Amino acid sequence: MKNAFTGKHGPLLIAEIGGNHEGDFEYAKRLCQLAIESEADYIKFQIYTGNTLVSPVESPDRNKHFKKFELTKEQHIELAEMVIKAGRHYTASIWDDKIIEWMDPYMELYKIGSGDLTAYAIIKSIVKKKKPIILSTGLATEKEILETVAYIQGLDEMYRKPENFAVLQCTAMYPIDYGDANLNVMLRLKEKTGLTVGYSDHTTDSKALLYATAMGAEVLEFHFTDSREGKIFRDHKVSLTKEDTLNLIEEIKIIKKLKGDFEKKPTKIELDNDHVKSFRRATYLNKDLAAGQTIGEEDLVFLRPNVGIDARHYQNIIGKKLTKPIKAYEKIDAESLI
Repeated sequence: MKNAFTGKHGPLLIAEIGGNHEGDFEYAKRLCQLAIESEADYIKFQIYTGNTLVSPVESPDRNKHFKKFELTKEQHIELAEMVIKAGRHYTASIWDDKIIEWMDPYMELYKIGSGDLTAYAIIKSIVKKKKPIILSTGLATEKEILETVAYIQGLDEMYRKPENFAVLQCTAMYPIDYGDANLNVMLRLKEKTGLTVGYSDHTTDSKALLYATAMGAEVLEFHFTDSREGKIFRDHKVSLTKEDTLNLIEEIKIIKKLKGDFEKKPTKIELDNDHVKSFRRATYLNKDLAAGQTIGEEDLVFLRPNVGIDARHYQNIIGKKLTKPIKAYEKIDAESLI
């Protein structure tokens, strides 16, 4: 089965426009076009209404905030079609299970944001669509993460397979210091779940994304904007631009080359330059010995190049007699020994 989390450049790259459009549809389209040009694998939005996300009674200010950021059903569909027409992949965090039905035709995978890790009813609606899922883990304890993973896997066996389920380390604050990234959690999640793992970033540059890649992240999610300058909304501060994203991809290519593969063997460049011979030592005599003389350990020295008797096999020639005279530092052939 195809792994849903394989990116063009290695880790799957998700450019999260999210709420950076701030409710302006023309701006949303402009950001979408820039994200398409950035070579990210997925362009991601957030879909919600204020009243289906935040209580207008318990948190009226937050409710008003999210209402200002709403886009219509038709606008979200137009953005999805824009992404797909450009040959990119579209996804969204859907924070209202009623919206899932009309966005599902455009979704190849679902992203469950950190705030919804415990929203089991919404998660259940997503699982019913039987598409790959990415789960962010900001705010969560390890116990809560494993409980949600078990809940999802209990609903459908397909999510026991790493090609269908990814878990991302995330810190749900905007922005965060390097010390709050906790990239080692990725390794712990890999150990505990066996699933695809990755990192969702809220720092103010791309360093954490690069180090996460070097540590084995298979999915990288980052917020995306046109510019961080002069912006008030917090998410812009933790966002990459088109240029940043293209630079990130170039750095990922370098990391991929540096990491290589898992098999340790001499590289082509080492072999082509004959360094196995020129860097390693062989066994030599430290003095001239005549034919018939017996070689003692005190007669030996170990020098480059590795010709004749390899230094690993020096004990095999101790006590042997020479069939011909050998000068100091001259190569010793096996034929020279009795």
